[in-house]
Amino acid sequence: MTITAIIDSLGHRGEGIATIDGRRVSVPFALPGEIVELTIAGERGVLTGIVSPAPQRAIPFCPHFSVCGGCQLQHLDEAGYRAFKTGLVENPLRQAGLDSKVSRFIEAHGAGRRRATLHARRNGAGYMRLRSHDLLDLDTCPILTPALSRAPAIARALGKEIGECDLAFTATNAGIDVGIRKAPKGINREKLAPLANRLGLARLALDNEMVFLRQQPTISMGRAEVDLPIGSFLQATAEAEQVLADYVVAAVGKAKSVADLFCGLGPFALRLAENAPVYAADSDKPAIQALDKAARHSKGLKAIRSQTRDLFRDCLTRFELDFDCVVLDPPRAGAQAQVREIAVSKVRNVVMVACDPRTFARDAAILAGAGFVMEDLVAVDQFAWSTHIEVAASFRR
Repeated sequence: MTITAIIDSLGHRGEGIATIDGRRVSVPFALPGEIVELTIAGERGVLTGIVSPAPQRAIPFCPHFSVCGGCQLQHLDEAGYRAFKTGLVENPLRQAGLDSKVSRFIEAHGAGRRRATLHARRNGAGYMRLRSHDLLDLDTCPILTPALSRAPAIARALGKEIGECDLAFTATNAGIDVGIRKAPKGINREKLAPLANRLGLARLALDNEMVFLRQQPTISMGRAEVDLPIGSFLQATAEAEQVLADYVVAAVGKAKSVADLFCGLGPFALRLAENAPVYAADSDKPAIQALDKAARHSKGLKAIRSQTRDLFRDCLTRFELDFDCVVLDPPRAGAQAQVREIAVSKVRNVVMVACDPRTFARDAAILAGAGFVMEDLVAVDQFAWSTHIEVAASFRR
């Protein structure tokens, strides 16, 4: 049955929220203030028509929007979009007892995403349809960097050979790097190498094991060129990496000793080492090895002491935190254990980057309780038209 409702607000997943018979119903692609027609299935609504559109409604640029499950916010104008994403940062902080405002909203989509995962089948490749396990076969994706323009065609060719699988694409200095995941058992690896060669790939891996290498994929980070290990983390856009690195370097300032924790491949450490010695730690052993090699082969850098260390189970203790400044860039789970040690240490300056505003707010509240004052809170938007946002802030005491 189709009903008419008014959209009250926008939820944190970018879906319109309507109150119908006393219960909240999420309506994808509806905006606050709109009068819409919809059908209801449980706590979710399906938008079937817009009776009265909101002033902030925009025309999506991608013809697959609302069918593809990739982007959520192409229907929202720039002002509304920025307000929504700013709220994703500020609201969790307010809930954690911190009345902090975003000082800058930085667009960091740049040339597009240099990383993407496509789903492949024998008869097509693309993303999943919205709220579905059905494949949406795509020829192009406008949010990808031009270097990945061939990704759908490559995925289609690999899917035809392999069958159902996921394909992780990365644009590198050497060309396109592809990792095959969730593939059927018993794949004939001997057939994959010639196919990868015909497709012009730099590297092809299957379940994190290399099956073809034409040229070692590398990524430029400051003065260094870093080998990209199979499956290692990398910021989704080159622009975001540069924006975050510039922020971190400026916030660290003239510190004479720096710890870069959850350092990954070293996008911060390799730039910070241009000015000061750096201790860099992460649980990803191949990433640490790649960072160490890049540091040894790069000119003009201060010493980087890198260590493979699980900072969740074996964080630096208050007695080890003998640094002028500590940089944190944890995964989505945040850095609660490490932040608690920082709170009781003698460290006076912390720079934190986070991909999850909620765990960032939790960790920021711990620092605030230890006398740190948050400064220069920024939102960095690399996942454009999605409900994800990067956060960075400086803490002083």
